[in-house]
Amino acid sequence: MNIGVLGAGQLGRMLALAGYPLANRFTFMDTTGHPSAGIGDVMIDTDQKHLAAFLDKVDLVTYEFEHLPVALVRAIEEHTPVFPSSEAIRICQNRAEEKALFDRLGIPTPAYRLVEHADELEAAARELGCPVVAKSVTEGYDGKGQAVLRDPADAAEAWRSINHPRLIVEAFVDFVREVSIIAVRGRDGQVVFYPMAENVHVDGILRYSVAPMPDLDDSVQQIADGYIRALLDELDYVGVLTLELFQARDGSLLANEMAPRVHNSGHWSMDGAVTSQFENHLRAIQGLPLGDTSARMPTCMVNVIGSEGDPAAILAIGDAHLHRYDKRERAGRKLAHVNLLAPTHAELLDKVRACAALLPDAPEPRFSFE
Repeated sequence: MNIGVLGAGQLGRMLALAGYPLANRFTFMDTTGHPSAGIGDVMIDTDQKHLAAFLDKVDLVTYEFEHLPVALVRAIEEHTPVFPSSEAIRICQNRAEEKALFDRLGIPTPAYRLVEHADELEAAARELGCPVVAKSVTEGYDGKGQAVLRDPADAAEAWRSINHPRLIVEAFVDFVREVSIIAVRGRDGQVVFYPMAENVHVDGILRYSVAPMPDLDDSVQQIADGYIRALLDELDYVGVLTLELFQARDGSLLANEMAPRVHNSGHWSMDGAVTSQFENHLRAIQGLPLGDTSARMPTCMVNVIGSEGDPAAILAIGDAHLHRYDKRERAGRKLAHVNLLAPTHAELLDKVRACAALLPDAPEPRFSFE
C-alpha cells in the first residue's frame, strides 16, 4: 500500500522506517519548501498545484503534523481516505475548540479564559491570579506563541509579543509532573493504550520522556485511559492520539492539550515497547490488528537538540539506541533522539545522566520519582 503523508519531517521519516517491513511505500507532500524526511518519494507543493499528482500516487493519507490548512485536508478527504480526519485537525489547531471539547467530555483542565484585547488579558490575569500563561488560540508549538505573566501589568507587553488576535489564558497548576498518554484506535474501533510517560520540558521543548513511570498508581493510568478513550470515540478517531496532562499533588490529572499524530513523547516506544507508536499508527490506518503496547523494560527518550555531540560515545552506553534525523545542526532544532533501556529505573537514571553529559547544553535530567 502506498501511504501519503502530509509533511516531510522526522516524524514522517520514522513512519516510513516502521512501514517498510509492512511493504508500505511512502509519498510525502511538503507544503513548507523545507523537507527533511530524506526518505521515500518527496513532493514539494508550496502552492497546492500538485495535489492531483500526489493523490494519484497514494491509497490513503495521514499526516505528521497538524498545522495544515483544514480546507486542504477536507479536499483530500473527498478523493482519498484521510486518517485521522480533518475534524481532528480542526479542533487541535484551535485551543478554544479543544478546551470546549474537553469541557463537553468532562475532562478537567486548568482554569482558563478567552481574550481578544490586551485589557481583557489583564482582567483575566487578575481574575485567575498570576502567574498565568497566555497562548495564541491558533498556531504556536514547542513554546512558541505564548508568554508567562507574573503580574497583570505585564499584559500589554505579552499581547504585543504574542501578536495574535485571540488568546487563551490559563491559570498555573501546582503540578508534580507533566505526563502524557498515547493511545491508538483502529478502523474497527479497537483501542490500545501505551504506559503513561513522564515528560521534562525546558523552554517549552521536550528533553526527556520516561516510561513506564515507577510510581504511577494503576488508577491514575486508568483515569488517563478513560479521558483519551472519550476523545477517540467522540472524534471517531483512527490512528495515534496523544494527550498531554499535568499531574497535581493530589494525584489528579488536568488536560493541557492533545496532538492528532505520533508524538515526541512516544519515541521511547521505538525500542522500549513491544510495538512502536509508528507501527501501530500504520496498522490502525490500514485496518490491521493493533500491536502490543506494553513496555519491554524501563525506557527513557533523550532529545538531541541543537548539536549532536559524539554519536560513537552515545552508542557506547549499554542498550542505547540512537535515532538521527539527518538534519543540519542549528540552535533549538531537534536533530535526533536516544532511547535508553535498563532493567531498573535506578540503572536507567544512571544511563540518562551519562548520556546527557555527552550532549552539549543538555539540561540535568530531573524526574519526580527520584
